[in-house]
Amino acid sequence: MAWSVYVLVSASGGATYVGVTTDVQRRLSQHNGELPGGARSTRRDRPWTIGVVHDGFDDRAEAQRVEASLKRRRGSERLQPPGS
Repeated sequence: MAWSVYVLVSASGGATYVGVTTDVQRRLSQHNGELPGGARSTRRDRPWTIGVVHDGFDDRAEAQRVEASLKRRRGSERLQPPGS
């Protein structure tokens, strides 16, 4: 199973959210309240759209390292490739 790191952009365009998953579309539905299980911080500023997906990570730990590096960024900087 491949892991992905995703960045969501709020409807207002001002907020972003970074997460890891094996199913980006399911997580998007959860964050938008269509399925149970979204993060509390994404209840505001709905609907969310996918800004960028970095995929193909072999394990969760590798994906979480990239997630952590993206979370240190703010706003539209999170949409840039990791390491840039």
